[in-house]
Amino acid sequence: QMTDTAETRADDRAFFDANIRTPEMEMAEIGADVPSANELTIDQINPHNPYLFLEDRWQDHFARLRAEDPVHLNELETAGRFWSVTKYEDVRAVDGDWETYSSAKGITLGIKEIATAEENEGQVGIQTFIAMDPPEHTAQRKTVRSVSAPSNLRNIEPMIRERTAELLDSLPEGESFDWVDTVSIELTTLMLATLFDFPMEDRRKLTRWSDIVFAIPGPGGVVETQQQKIDELLECVDYFDGLFKLRRENPGFDLVSMLANGEATKDIPMVEQLGNLLLLIVGGNDTTRNTMTGSVYGLNKFPDQFDKLLANPDLISNFVPEVIRWQTPLAYMRRTANHDTELGGKQIKKHDQILMWYLSANQDEDVFENAHVLDIERHNADRQLSFGYGIHFCMGSRVAELQLRVLWEEILQRFKRIEIQDEPERVFSSFVHGYSKLPVTVTRK
Repeated sequence: QMTDTAETRADDRAFFDANIRTPEMEMAEIGADVPSANELTIDQINPHNPYLFLEDRWQDHFARLRAEDPVHLNELETAGRFWSVTKYEDVRAVDGDWETYSSAKGITLGIKEIATAEENEGQVGIQTFIAMDPPEHTAQRKTVRSVSAPSNLRNIEPMIRERTAELLDSLPEGESFDWVDTVSIELTTLMLATLFDFPMEDRRKLTRWSDIVFAIPGPGGVVETQQQKIDELLECVDYFDGLFKLRRENPGFDLVSMLANGEATKDIPMVEQLGNLLLLIVGGNDTTRNTMTGSVYGLNKFPDQFDKLLANPDLISNFVPEVIRWQTPLAYMRRTANHDTELGGKQIKKHDQILMWYLSANQDEDVFENAHVLDIERHNADRQLSFGYGIHFCMGSRVAELQLRVLWEEILQRFKRIEIQDEPERVFSSFVHGYSKLPVTVTRK
């Protein structure tokens, strides 16, 4: 029995190692000290470099691509050919055409031999319905989508408000604290634990697993080594394996019960099922968390907007989509070309990877005037593409908007100001566009 378990675990480790290698690791080693955009020729610009995001220097690189080369080719030894699509209309065109641009090979920039391989029958990677095309995508997404139905949102709003109020009332006045950990992570993790019916005392495990999914291993980072990353993901598998067994016997109205018992998902092996779980963890955690932090940071960068919001709390309903646009918590999604095609006058080859840069599309001046500015009265803020477009439009968008709206309704009742004490520390990733620390002080009314 012990040998079987050891062999299974060795297989699981090998499975993960093959599935979580990324070209970002290569760029992390070679990519520091990126010259500014105006020092590079257009073909030298590679917007996928995680240092641009860590140092908050991505803006000019994308501005040049939008102006000079909106469908832009890069080639890396690890990733092969990949295109950066940076204009709003082009991003929508790719996202809306799943038959030409497939999700089935993955949603982040991948390793060349995996991205270009013809699909082998029976060869399965980590499964996640965001990285599928219809009909599988439709069936698996349907399993969990009722959690964001309007009736369920009405049911959970009072709980969200109560928790938010309680947390804001507990914040220290006049002393600096980290908004990311104290407010953004705590509120989103409480919400996620509720949606999963996850043991509350262990809820910070969800935060940890969310953080390591797209973490680039390295000294001083979220994880030090690839091996540590694999070990922690296997802990996640074991934990959820136990929860799945409990929910098969005693199902409830929660995401784990839905996956454990849904026709399209119940027979997926746990190590492969992890993809759907991590999708829901990251989708329900990283994205809202980073927009909650971005909302405080943005209103400090544009204090006139903070004044407007204080003077007229009704503007919250437009502030929410605008701050989601301004922050864009996931910088891009990837597709893979199913066949040779043309986009923006460029010849895309079968198997080429296409990165749809939502971050850049949301900064497109042809759609959003003064796009770099947080403008809470922006007339077309709801056209933002942070939730994607087409069949993969974010299933949890309404939950995210609800959490942000409630947070700011409760903040405006309590605080005259939330003031940042220093520039934020940012996440080392070109996929998750977020913050690891933001020191603030609050002044109560």
